[in-house]
Amino acid sequence: MSTRTAAQRRAEASTAYDAYLAECPARQLLDRIADKWVSLAVNALADGPQRYSDLQRKLASVSQKMLTQTLRHLERDGLVTRTVIPAVPVRVEYELTALGRSLLPVMCAIKGWAEDHMDEVHAARTAYDDPS
Repeated sequence: MSTRTAAQRRAEASTAYDAYLAECPARQLLDRIADKWVSLAVNALADGPQRYSDLQRKLASVSQKMLTQTLRHLERDGLVTRTVIPAVPVRVEYELTALGRSLLPVMCAIKGWAEDHMDEVHAARTAYDDPS
């Protein structure tokens, strides 16, 4: 019987991820990054560190509770760092980590696709809703 290190067991488990399975951690991560506020927050952080108030202005209509929750989830998942800047008043900045920046091309592409194709989607919705 061979013994495996924890790192070896993690490596073996990571090759077994299958997001089609309900209990797969990869599905949970897909749920997280598919959230509209996550997508918009990641895109908003593309140009570098942002203060909380700047993010709230940029993400029009996001509630304070939802933005805070979104940023905490992104921080927990290792996609964003939170830096407290000692000043009066105290400032807090959020920035994408290397892992978060690796997600940026996908998120930018999805945002761009939605903006580029909204007229077509709107026309399809109208045709579907009024087939006469």
